[in-house]
Amino acid sequence: MTSAADASQWNEAWATALEALELDVAEAEAMLSVDHIFEASVRDPWTPPVNLGPLPAHLVERARTLLARQLDVSRMLASAARNSRHHDRAISHMQWNIPAPPVYLDTPA
Repeated sequence: MTSAADASQWNEAWATALEALELDVAEAEAMLSVDHIFEASVRDPWTPPVNLGPLPAHLVERARTLLARQLDVSRMLASAARNSRHHDRAISHMQWNIPAPPVYLDTPA
């Protein structure tokens, strides 16, 4: 049987793990919501937490919501990458027929 302190640490560990993932998703959502990609903050790559045990029941809905957000961001990132490739291809096929600027030569009369 676990003590109240163990249960509290277990809940806190899971809450911290979910919070880290939520921050990453929020940052990706922010990048997708603006017209340009800004430089993301540099963090260590995500590694799955170890020894957390099963997800506490009261955090299940939070985890499901997070998963749905991650899946939405994943789809939006794939779409943004596809659109970027299409734009790059379109621009590479454009012919820029810009006339040369006029040149004036001043000569003594």
